[in-house]
Amino acid sequence: MDAYSSSDSNHGSVPRTRLFGRERLMHSVLGRKVADVLLWRDTRVSATILIGSAAIWFLFYFGEYNSVTLSCHIFITTVLVIFIWSTDAEFFKWGRVSLISKLRSRAVQKPSLGNSAHCLQVHNSSDLELHSQLKEFIPEQQKRLKKLKSEHGRVQLGNITVDMVVGGMRGMTGLLCETSLLDPEEGIRFRGLSIPECQKLLPAAKPGGEPLPEGILWLLLTGKVPSKEQVDSLSKELRNRATIPDHVYQTINALPVNAHPMTQFATGVMALQVQSEFQKAYDRKVIHKSKYWEPTFEDSLNLIAQIPVVAAYVYRRIYKNGQVIPMDDCLDYAGNFAHMLGFDSPDMLELMRLYVTIHSDHEGGNVSAHIGHIVASALSDPYLSFAAALNGLAGPLHGLANQEVLLWIKSLVEECGENVTKENLEDYVWKTLSGGKLIPGFGHGVLRKTDPRYTCLREFALKHLPDDPLFKLVSDLYEVVPPILLELGKVKNPWPNVEAHSGVLLNHYGLTEARYYPVLFGVSRAIGICSQLIWDRALGLPIERPKSVTMEWLQNYCKKPA
Repeated sequence: MDAYSSSDSNHGSVPRTRLFGRERLMHSVLGRKVADVLLWRDTRVSATILIGSAAIWFLFYFGEYNSVTLSCHIFITTVLVIFIWSTDAEFFKWGRVSLISKLRSRAVQKPSLGNSAHCLQVHNSSDLELHSQLKEFIPEQQKRLKKLKSEHGRVQLGNITVDMVVGGMRGMTGLLCETSLLDPEEGIRFRGLSIPECQKLLPAAKPGGEPLPEGILWLLLTGKVPSKEQVDSLSKELRNRATIPDHVYQTINALPVNAHPMTQFATGVMALQVQSEFQKAYDRKVIHKSKYWEPTFEDSLNLIAQIPVVAAYVYRRIYKNGQVIPMDDCLDYAGNFAHMLGFDSPDMLELMRLYVTIHSDHEGGNVSAHIGHIVASALSDPYLSFAAALNGLAGPLHGLANQEVLLWIKSLVEECGENVTKENLEDYVWKTLSGGKLIPGFGHGVLRKTDPRYTCLREFALKHLPDDPLFKLVSDLYEVVPPILLELGKVKNPWPNVEAHSGVLLNHYGLTEARYYPVLFGVSRAIGICSQLIWDRALGLPIERPKSVTMEWLQNYCKKPA
C-alpha cells in the first residue's frame, strides 16, 4: 500500500476499505462504525448484534405490549431491514427510483459534515485499470524525456521577437504538453486523434452516438482508445467518488445567491481542497518525488468526479430555488451532469457528452491550462491549481466568451427583430466594431481556420435542430462576419471558434442562463487540466520561472549592433 493511502498519519499501517455505491452512502449517512457493523465488516460482531436483536424482538413480542415495547419493535425492525438492504439493495426498488437514490438525495442536499469526510478519505486506485495502465506507461515516457534532454537539450526551437514578448507570447514555443496538440490549420488533436476520429473511435452511450467524456479522459492519460467495458468501469469509479462534504455546500451558501456562477463554482472547488491526498502525502514527507503523480492521480479523479455535483448544485441554487437533483446510478458522467442540472431529454444528454468531450483539452498554452500548470509547478495540489485555472477561465476573453456570444446574439435580435436580413447583420456587426468592441465567438489566438469544434457542433445542430431560429442566425453570421473582419485588415483569423455555436445549442434545449455557460466549460476543461497535471508530476517537470524584462531593457537590447 502506498504511503499516502492512509487518511491518518498515526494509522499508516491500517488498510483502507474501498467503498462503492450503498457502502459509500451508509458510511456517509450513518458513520463508519455503525455502517461497518451493518455491512458485515466483522462477521462475528454483526452476527451477534443481529441474533441479539432478533432475540430481544421475540422477548418483547411475548411480553406485555406498551409504548416502550412498540418503540423497541420499530427500532429493531428498522435495524433488520437495513441489514437486509445492505446485502441486497434491489429489495427496495420503487418504480425507477430506489431507496438508495432517495437516501443519496438526502445526502446530497444535507450531507453530514463529520461522516462524509470518512467516505472521501478511503480511495486507493491500486486495483483500477486506468491506474495500472498509467503505471506501466509512465516509466516509458520518463525514459523518453530523459533521452530527449540528454541528446537534444541544446537544440534551439526558434527565435523570440519583441512582438512575442509584448504580444502575449503568441507563437512562442515554451511549454511541454503531452495530452493534446493544436495545429493552426487542422485544429486540436487529442493524443494524435482529430475530433472526427474521436467521434468515430471513442465509445458512446449508444451506437452512433456522441463520444463519452470518460473515453477522452482515458485517451488523454494513456494515449490509448479504451473499450466500452473500460469506459463503463471508469464511469462507475467516478460515480463512486462523487460524494461532497457538507462544508462545501455551507461555503457556497455563504455567498450571495446572485454571485456569478463561476465565483460560486470556484469557491466550491477551493472548499474541496481540504481532502487533498497530495497535500497530506507532502505534509507527512512520506512520498518520494518520483511518486508525486500517484496522489495527484487520486486528487484528479476525485476532483473530476466531484465537480459536476458542485456545478449542478450552483445551478440549482441560483436558478431553481435550491432544489437539488440526485445523481442517477444508471447514467454516465456527462449524462449525469445534464440530469443533475434538470435536463433528461436524450438529445440534451448527447449534446452534453459532445460538449464535455470537445471542450476537455486544448493543449497547454491557453489561459486556464497554463494557469493550472504553472500553479501546480509550485507543487500546489490539483484542487488549488484547478481553482486558479477556473479564475482564468472566468475572463471575458476565455471561458466567458460563450456567455458573451449568446448575449450578443440576443441583443442583435432585440434591436433588429427576429427576421434579420444579412444587410441587418452587416450593419450590426459594423456598429459593434465601431464601438470599440470585439465580435464574440470569432477569431482565435492559434487557429487560422474555422475551429473544428465549431464544425462538429454545427453538424449536431443540422442533425437535431435545423430549423432553430438562433441556429439559422449563427449560420448567417458565419457568412457575414469573416469578410468584414478581413476587410479591417487587423485580424489573422476571422473564422468562428467553438463559442460562436455552443450557446445556441444549449439555449435550444432549455439551458438559457448564459451566465452559467462558463461553468459548463470549467467542468469540461477539468478533464484536460487534471490529465496534464498528472503528467507534469509523472515527468517531474520543474517549477516554471521564465525571465521578464523591462521596456528599457528591450530598447537597449535592440540598439545593440548585430
